[in-house]
Amino acid sequence: MQRLITADTILTGRAGQTVPKGAVLVDDDRIVAIGHRDDVSRQASNEAVLHEYAGHTVLPGLINCHVHLALDASSEPLQHYLDSDDTDLLLTMAGRAQAAARSGVTTLRDLGDRNGLVFHLRNAIEHGALAGPRILAAGAPLTPPNGHCHFFGGEVDGEDDIRARIRDSADRGADLIKIMASGGQITPTSPPMWASQFTGEQLHLAVSEARSAGLPVAAHAHGTEAIAEAVDAGVSTVEHCTWMTGGGGYETRDDVAKTMAERGIHACLAWPPHWRAFLDRLGPDRAKQIVSRIRWMRDLGVPMIPGTDAGLRGSTFTGYAEALGLYEYLGFSRDEIIEMATTTAAEALGLRNVGSLTPGYSADIIAVEGDPRTDLASLSKPRLVMARGQLVVD
Repeated sequence: MQRLITADTILTGRAGQTVPKGAVLVDDDRIVAIGHRDDVSRQASNEAVLHEYAGHTVLPGLINCHVHLALDASSEPLQHYLDSDDTDLLLTMAGRAQAAARSGVTTLRDLGDRNGLVFHLRNAIEHGALAGPRILAAGAPLTPPNGHCHFFGGEVDGEDDIRARIRDSADRGADLIKIMASGGQITPTSPPMWASQFTGEQLHLAVSEARSAGLPVAAHAHGTEAIAEAVDAGVSTVEHCTWMTGGGGYETRDDVAKTMAERGIHACLAWPPHWRAFLDRLGPDRAKQIVSRIRWMRDLGVPMIPGTDAGLRGSTFTGYAEALGLYEYLGFSRDEIIEMATTTAAEALGLRNVGSLTPGYSADIIAVEGDPRTDLASLSKPRLVMARGQLVVD
């Protein structure tokens, strides 16, 4: 089926690339033409379904690079997760994925669940059994015994376990490998957030084993030492990238940041929709430190992609547009932010033919009232959402 989508403005996803009075022609799950509405209309068949959005902007679907569909964003996400059996958990994961899609997010990268449930959900959506976003799934992240997020089932103890766990994840259809290079906050038995959980040699092994299986590696790393070792090992993305040291301090390292920039290792900051309240709770001095670190990374050319850690307390699956406001606060232009959340994110995650309104690309498309280059908040209420050519919101 062909669909002809017209709007006042088309944003391709790449900063500065716009088509006024434009149109996008979709055939089944692919974009076949984009340009001025008169030119594109002439390419449409007589049976094409017309979707007109006067006063709107059409752009690529958004990409949230860090979520946990197994967690419910409640005040007690871990306890609710532990209390759920696999059947109930899978159903609620499907509901969260669909809620994200309705909010304009057409691709999610899920970085931790149990028993490979996310693989079943991803496959059901890919096969058309369920409507929903594209999902890149890591499965259970690698962590030491009783380490951060051990409750997902990815505990490894030594090199043989690391190899076996990665091979098992690859065999089960993982799109990437997640490794908890440092401790974390929500796991009672975890080492402190700043403390490393793996040696540099173990991280090198994990990256090598994953590379042999054709998979990238995402490293959860709050601590400066863990960040440095993950970057040295050659991970694809560093999640959080907080630059913490013992005693609650911070240590930024220009050499590590410059290596990230040179190698194209992306930092996924994974900040929640309620980032303003989070900064307020930290107090002005701590907030200033955090903001200055992110700006420091940007100044050194560290590429960044947005994520929200959706599923953790208060980080909902429908708040992605609000989370993007952090980057405007940091000084990014709205054009840059839109590119980060679409084209740049797709490239960083290794997605081909995704993240841009380009002929031959996947028909992941949203339409929002007004123009997000004028008001980023317009992204929060899409009037049209199309994921791989399937209407989610119309």
